[in-house]
Amino acid sequence: MSENKFYSLIPFLVFIAVFLGCGIALGDFYKLPSPVAICIGIVTAFILFYKTPLQDKVVSLVEGCGDSKIITMCLIYLLAGAFATVTKAIGGVDMMVNIGLSYIPVAYLGVGIFIIASFLSLSIGTSVGTIVALGPIVIGLAEKTGSSMGLLCGSLLGGAMFGDNLSIISDTTITATQTLGCQMKDKFRANFKLALPAAILTIVVLLFMKSNDAGVSLDLDPNHNYWVVIPYILIIVLALSGVQVFVALFIGIVVAGIVGLVQMNYDLFGFANLIYQGFLSMTEIFLLSMLTGGMARMVEKEGGIQWLLTKMKSRMKTPKSAEYGIAALVSGVAVCLANNTVSILVAGNLANDVAKEYKLDRPHVASILDIFACVVQGILPYGAQILILLSFSNGNLDYLDLLKHAYYFGLLFIVTLIYMTFFRKQGQTA
Repeated sequence: MSENKFYSLIPFLVFIAVFLGCGIALGDFYKLPSPVAICIGIVTAFILFYKTPLQDKVVSLVEGCGDSKIITMCLIYLLAGAFATVTKAIGGVDMMVNIGLSYIPVAYLGVGIFIIASFLSLSIGTSVGTIVALGPIVIGLAEKTGSSMGLLCGSLLGGAMFGDNLSIISDTTITATQTLGCQMKDKFRANFKLALPAAILTIVVLLFMKSNDAGVSLDLDPNHNYWVVIPYILIIVLALSGVQVFVALFIGIVVAGIVGLVQMNYDLFGFANLIYQGFLSMTEIFLLSMLTGGMARMVEKEGGIQWLLTKMKSRMKTPKSAEYGIAALVSGVAVCLANNTVSILVAGNLANDVAKEYKLDRPHVASILDIFACVVQGILPYGAQILILLSFSNGNLDYLDLLKHAYYFGLLFIVTLIYMTFFRKQGQTA
């Protein structure tokens, strides 16, 4: 390995600059596909590391792309995409929303929307998908009832991130557990200890923020098809039971498929095509994960990761300060990239090295990565979640009003800092 030098980190910086620069210039952080941005970083690495033989660079790239953790992560992405697509096709998302709103008093729409969004995002594993599904409904409810749009949308935003941060099929959770080398069930439990108190506190706050009921009734379908909700409940139960994530997702897909087949929503070929559509929906994150792993291996071989780790260690005197450093690192990357999954990918390998050096509890570190990436993502004015909500509102929702009512993020941040400061585990031997 060559000497540890800062220049070997330049490919990562190029990737960040391209991704961020295009997002700012175009006003859309998803206009340039992230795999293309990472390819520019890889090309930079090939040019910059000119002293390393071309064959060695190719080998490093392929080794990184084919790393067992990366491939495992990618396979989980495929199954997660298939589950989300099949369950949506059988009407699971629409039915959960309909069932939830049927039992919520209009005066407590904020609480109800937060709970529905939390359960939905926990089930489907995506905050963006939750916001896309519920956003138009929430905007319409605010307009129809005269309730604060900032309050209802802030509740939706917080609930969407609650599930995204916990779900076993969320790309952020999958990425955090795979980069840290810990079990999904262990990360879920560690994360749940932080997310649940924050969620409960958010509900308490929202109970005092009553909406305007104005005697309004919601026009909802009274016929509830509870069968289509079973796959969501099943996968949560399997996750809590510690079932291996591959098995849990496979069972969830099969059960969702059976429900659809019995209800004649599609035939076997339709089921197969839905699974494939789910695979295709994960193409971007699949490619990004592989290519990021490849570039990270090239940078590692040049000493870049070790150089950065050495610099971080100079400011880390204790395991507690190491955790703060990891939180600051992933938060800084998240601000630059406006993508929590990519942020965890970029910071994950370094966090793994720090966890190994200071014998930190890996599920807890995975939770820190996921939580701080999600908190930053949830409040960025140029993050996808907020941009989608603002676009749905047609100019009727102010960003600052939305942020003011996004109580969950502030409470999760405070709860996590308190736990890190006063209640963190003392370490582990493995």
